[in-house]
Amino acid sequence: MAGSAYPEPPATRSDVVIDSDWKFLKKDQSGAQASTFDDASWSAVTLPHCWNAMDGQDGGNNYYRGIGWYRRHYTLPADAAGKRVYLQVDGANVVSDVYVNGTSLGQHRGGFARFRFDATAAMKAGDNVIAVKVSNAGAGDVPPLEADFTFFGGLYRDVHVLITDPVHVDTLDYGSSGVYLDTTEVTAASAKLRARVRVQNDGAAAQAVTVTTTLVRVDGSVEATLTASGSVPAGKAQELAANATIANPHLWKGTEDPYVYTAYVRVQVGDKLTDWVKSPLGFRFFSVDPAQGFSLNGQYLDLHGVDRHQDRLNMGWAITDKEHDQDMALIREMGSTVIRLSHYEQAEHFHDLADHNGIVLWAEIPLVNSISSSAAFTANATQQLTELIRQNYNHPAIVFWGIGNEQRSDNTATNALLTTLNSLVHSEDPTRLSTYAACCTSDTGGLPAHSDVVAYNTYYGWYDAFGTSEQFGSWADMLHAAKPTWKIGVSEYGAGAGITQHADNPTRPDPYGSPHPEEWQNLVHESHWRQMKTRRFLWSKIIWNMFDFAVDSRNEGDTPGRNDKGLVTYDRVTKKDSFYWYKANWTTTPVVYITSRRFSSRSTATVPVKIYSNLESVTLEVNGTAVAAGTSADHIFSWASVALRTGANTIVATGKSGTNTVTDTVTWTRK
Repeated sequence: MAGSAYPEPPATRSDVVIDSDWKFLKKDQSGAQASTFDDASWSAVTLPHCWNAMDGQDGGNNYYRGIGWYRRHYTLPADAAGKRVYLQVDGANVVSDVYVNGTSLGQHRGGFARFRFDATAAMKAGDNVIAVKVSNAGAGDVPPLEADFTFFGGLYRDVHVLITDPVHVDTLDYGSSGVYLDTTEVTAASAKLRARVRVQNDGAAAQAVTVTTTLVRVDGSVEATLTASGSVPAGKAQELAANATIANPHLWKGTEDPYVYTAYVRVQVGDKLTDWVKSPLGFRFFSVDPAQGFSLNGQYLDLHGVDRHQDRLNMGWAITDKEHDQDMALIREMGSTVIRLSHYEQAEHFHDLADHNGIVLWAEIPLVNSISSSAAFTANATQQLTELIRQNYNHPAIVFWGIGNEQRSDNTATNALLTTLNSLVHSEDPTRLSTYAACCTSDTGGLPAHSDVVAYNTYYGWYDAFGTSEQFGSWADMLHAAKPTWKIGVSEYGAGAGITQHADNPTRPDPYGSPHPEEWQNLVHESHWRQMKTRRFLWSKIIWNMFDFAVDSRNEGDTPGRNDKGLVTYDRVTKKDSFYWYKANWTTTPVVYITSRRFSSRSTATVPVKIYSNLESVTLEVNGTAVAAGTSADHIFSWASVALRTGANTIVATGKSGTNTVTDTVTWTRK
């Protein structure tokens, strides 16, 4: 059915973001859910909002963990009569109670997934009061119980009012789109597509419903149309499914060609269009081989990239699309092909960015460190995993579902939980792979044995429990030899770096103390990548972390409350030296970068100079005078001893490759 252009259907549902005009109180308040409650003394805030933006990042492990209240007036539009009204919260941490006009709509337990409540009965014509009580205090049945990051509180993503016809794509299926697009038997020649659509009928009588899924190419032409019909009982949701075979699908090929179709799903009762939604769709096939690593569409793809936390300096988790866009641009600039979304479900927009930038995603639930053996804890972990999968099911970027990170006890309860979660991945989504980030128990024990593939959090050259950076390769080889059928990757590695702390000949620092010289981080990353790039059996090579992030309990490096293992600073302003090491190795963009550039105050007559570059040759000048050639190997050009005069010195590096000429300049002052 190629050739015809597809016009977007006329609006049916209303989706209004209500981020303005909220009132906020950072404590519990009896009666605050009531519509008549006087909130005149409360603070005026705009969402996204985080109440720990400052105290959650400054160290001391004393940030506020408790209850905050949000209230807002909302006028229901006149055309909502006879329709269904839902409140949607895109993210609130950890436990949220939602009220309209004093009526409880429900409670959501979990800090990262989108959730919706039916507000139809509680809403009235005219003015309504929405109240949300959020608590970021510890909840014994909600993972994570503990983790090495700040548990920021607040309504830190958008809040929506969603209004639909009584017959609509289901909004209450774990906060999902209600649409599940299964791609199977994918090749360059053909692919099977199954469109499963949950239709909710909130009318008083059964309805004969037709669901049409139209697959649209990037140019607006129609690839295929799938139609399913059925009777949906009153007050029920029912799945309607249709199948098609797509000839010569345009494959999603990662960064090379991140081709994303759009699927428009229309719900009709007779001739009336009652609802429609759209979803991304990508056709791709992938595999992981124990010896040959990861393949996308039958071609080897080296999955090298970063872990990503979502918080920002002075913002906490209350970030917007602008910040997500900047994060993705930085990650792409460095040449990453994979991102692990650590350690929780992240914003829908960031998944969209990954789809369209061709970045493979590992998405995971916040099962971090310790667990509880209670049935309630298991139920909440499975709830969060179900939410994660259903809400992000159609993103082609996602290849891996993560079931946990660094559980510290290889005991019966933990293994039982991981067995449950791994089985849930396969029942919810048999098209993707389960994975797990292992650390701190036996590398060949029970915990890493559950998932389809496994990766390890390794810190050679940093934490005392690990050896030197140079020992990483032998560790990987021994593990691969011991478990030759396991599909082994690396989910974390790295070292801290304070950009104000430097040393010419650094030694391994105290990871929990100070200083954390930037030069040591460089050595750790140089050593690891040299060893990793020759070991194809490592299906993933993922750096901890792309960005510095808040851990209010830490006091190390040059900033309290900070994990400084990022390749970019918390404010995203400064790219550390190691960022350019990877850019020189992972991209063809011409790179010439003088390291230790922030080591600007020098006390010695001579200094070493090291330059990262992917060009054929690099020359060096100091104060306008050429310096004899240094050594070059593996994207590093180095000079062991370069003389500095007293006062300011201008160092200029010039790289050449064919017609490309790139320069970099720094100024170092010798006292």
